[in-house]
Amino acid sequence: MAFASYAEFWPFYLRQHADARTRRLHAIGTLAGVILLAAAIVTLTWWLLPLALVVGYGFAWASHLFVEHNKPATFGHPLWSFASDFRMAWLLLTGRLEPELRKAQIPPRP
Repeated sequence: MAFASYAEFWPFYLRQHADARTRRLHAIGTLAGVILLAAAIVTLTWWLLPLALVVGYGFAWASHLFVEHNKPATFGHPLWSFASDFRMAWLLLTGRLEPELRKAQIPPRP
């Protein structure tokens, strides 16, 4: 799909993550990736850098394969998807994701 702007992409991204389990797995992967990145920088242990990517994307892609049963948006829109992973994780962690889900017309789920 083609999008003229990130504002158009964001609702699509959220719909690709309609299941709450997918959103939680994405947040876990994103946070674990950030922690591994920080550990790599602090300890100068550079082999942790590729591990951060594997862990971050591993959780995300597994959620699409086993929960959502769709293709990750990363394959078509890598930069916007990467940014959206962080945005979604932050909104989830701060309790501000629900209004965004409603705007994207995603029904509430457990």
